[in-house]
Amino acid sequence: MVNIAVLGYGTVGSGVVEVINTNQAIVNKRAGQDINIKYVLDLRDFEGDPVQKILVHDYKVIVEDPKVDIVVEVMGGVEPAYTFVKQALLAGKSVCTSNKELVAKHGAELLAIAKKKNINFLFEAAVGGGIPIIRPLNTSLTADDITEITGILNGTTNYILTEMAEKGSAFEDVLKVAQEKGYAERNPEADVEGYDACRKIAILTSLVTGAQVDYEDIHTEGITKITTEDFKYAKALNASIKLLGTSKKDGDTFYSMVAPVMIGQSHPLINVNDVFNGVFVHGNVLDDVMFYGRGAGKLPTASAVVSDVVDAAKHLNDNIMVIWDEKKTKLGEFAKCKNKFFVRMKDQGLDDNQMLAIKNAFGNVLYVQAPDVSDELAFITDPIAEGDFAEHIKEFEDVYSVIRVDF
Repeated sequence: MVNIAVLGYGTVGSGVVEVINTNQAIVNKRAGQDINIKYVLDLRDFEGDPVQKILVHDYKVIVEDPKVDIVVEVMGGVEPAYTFVKQALLAGKSVCTSNKELVAKHGAELLAIAKKKNINFLFEAAVGGGIPIIRPLNTSLTADDITEITGILNGTTNYILTEMAEKGSAFEDVLKVAQEKGYAERNPEADVEGYDACRKIAILTSLVTGAQVDYEDIHTEGITKITTEDFKYAKALNASIKLLGTSKKDGDTFYSMVAPVMIGQSHPLINVNDVFNGVFVHGNVLDDVMFYGRGAGKLPTASAVVSDVVDAAKHLNDNIMVIWDEKKTKLGEFAKCKNKFFVRMKDQGLDDNQMLAIKNAFGNVLYVQAPDVSDELAFITDPIAEGDFAEHIKEFEDVYSVIRVDF
């Protein structure tokens, strides 16, 4: 029998308990032995819930119990999760977590401890919810030089952008609906400003490069400035707007960012809508591969956590090698990264100097028109370095919107 302890009985924690209880026979068979939930840690009591019988409020009960083999951390946040997880690993207990903040910040260190102790630190659910992406990168795609990994990594923002595209709704209105449906938190900053997606692409890039990528080093923009007018232009171009986390290799250097991008019909992520997530990977031998599914939610995320529990149970006292060193990956200077840009600005009417200034700043551009939009001048640039674009766009007043373009 393998005893586990679940830290946190919120949405994901209760989901982990539910998945194990519902699929107990399947989970046990695949683990090769019985999985038993010995403890659940939470500050609250849950009268009337069977979990009350195994509920504890003091973490010491878990970390000091030699019969606990695996700790499941689903509390979220960096502290006290980091302290609890580190103590569990040092005590010789494997850890499975869905905590992307913890993994992005301390993943390399915790993996090193697990390796030294010949146990495991697993985090499939930290990126993409129920979508298997961590394990494939670590075990299935190891023959390839991965040159690009791009994903729709946040279900909340993807839902908002999908509703704006399909219904013409304003950002603020869709956000309220998302909060009412439970897709967005009361404070949605981590989602709508791109921070959540940033942590996830940092994790994926760390796995691809084999060394630490600090999320603070990744250029990050959210979706709060995207408007209904932007989607009118996107529709006219037979395109859509998605919040993408992306890392692309140019030579020996990876360039990473999180930002809204206007993508065309040929883009592999164009049909990833609503709360779904998708991850596109390109390898020099494999070519293209896609991972798609529910990127969040109680049971999809819990399913990924339990899959890690099964893996940890199958590898007790046997470390699964993950190449993610504590040394830092040096990302390419963002200012040198090249992109195409969609720009909207006030139309100066008969002033020919405006178009001349645009040509002088950006070279040849593609002018774009959209139905029901007037008094604006919109265009798409050729690829240009981020730093050069940032300098040139300062020359213009009344710029309404700037969105990167990938088509």
